[in-house]
Amino acid sequence: MTEAAPSLFGTVEPFAGDPILSLNIAFQGDPRTEKVNLTIGIYMDGAGKVPVLPSVKAAADKLGFGVRSYIPMEGLPEYRRLVQELVFGKAHQVLAEKRVATIQSVGGTGALSVAADFLAKHAPGRAVYVSDPTWDNHHGLFQRAGFETKTYPYWDGATRTLRFDDMLKTLEEAPAGSIVIVQPVCHNPTGVDLSRAQQDALTDLLIEKKHIAVFDMAYQGFADGLEEDAGFVRRFADRTSSFLVANSFSKNFSLYGERCGGLSVVCTAADEADRVLGQLKLVVRRSYSNPPTTGGLLIATVLGDPALRAQWEAEVADMRVRMKDMREKLAAEVKKLSNEIDVGFITQQRGMFSYTGLSKPQVVQMRDKDGVYLVESGRMCVAGLTDANVAAVAKSLVAARAA
Repeated sequence: MTEAAPSLFGTVEPFAGDPILSLNIAFQGDPRTEKVNLTIGIYMDGAGKVPVLPSVKAAADKLGFGVRSYIPMEGLPEYRRLVQELVFGKAHQVLAEKRVATIQSVGGTGALSVAADFLAKHAPGRAVYVSDPTWDNHHGLFQRAGFETKTYPYWDGATRTLRFDDMLKTLEEAPAGSIVIVQPVCHNPTGVDLSRAQQDALTDLLIEKKHIAVFDMAYQGFADGLEEDAGFVRRFADRTSSFLVANSFSKNFSLYGERCGGLSVVCTAADEADRVLGQLKLVVRRSYSNPPTTGGLLIATVLGDPALRAQWEAEVADMRVRMKDMREKLAAEVKKLSNEIDVGFITQQRGMFSYTGLSKPQVVQMRDKDGVYLVESGRMCVAGLTDANVAAVAKSLVAARAA
């Protein structure tokens, strides 16, 4: 009998699983009917469903379904123009001077992936600084591109506030020209953002140290408004260049599965932007070749049609108001049950997420006993709260804190 050859893949290690997506799978397999999923970053409407925005449905009806040939490596021209205007403002100087290279990306994750690969070639050997805590994939995407990632202080668990002075100190001590990932609004996972004064101070430092800023703006419109939420990026562009902005339409268009985003690189001159665009296209070609067509057409149709654009802006405002309302209702329900638990900070946090301050054992108790699923760090997706489940979530939270 011939001896079997050793398996080429016999030493492949099992995938540990994504900590958030694995919880979502566990939730789906939970047989309990009274369960609540507050893990994954998906906006749910008041009925607990992922909505199809009427503006997007109208765009789909208007477009119909036609030829789906390859689109350019950099994406649809109209889509790219509208991304630039949404991120920077239609009248911004960087657009008038044609100093921005923008591609249509495969979601916000794809934008950051292209950014990491682009920087690995054109700004190699630098450390990448991300907030502590941050979205885990910030580490993964830049480490995969060959960078070493480090952290800068951000969240103070004891006071549930920013460690801003420590943040500045760390970035001041970082080698000049380091890469710094900044979430300009609706910080994931904490929900705590920099104030206007803190944004200005950080801008001063980043410019002084010649750090390369990579803005990750995945939740535009979910804090104060579409224009307001882009303020940090726009003011930064007023003062400097040579930085990157990744944006996502997964949340604010409720198009999670269509994978629509953008990557914009602000350059010093138009000819530089042309060359940068060429290099971004090269990264795309060697990765996924072309972005998907359908989602890009939907978004370009909504943003380019004045009536649909106004409708979409109103829908984003409704989502923002609902999330804020659910924060306030959760805090009120907790207060009904206990005056000893301070959750007022939840109402001050912004966007889809809240850092609750719950420990891992407390989170596990909520999941095992009550079917209330949070990320083990204590992060809660407030967009999963509804009038029907908020009281049960509050009851579970209070019981876990008392255990």
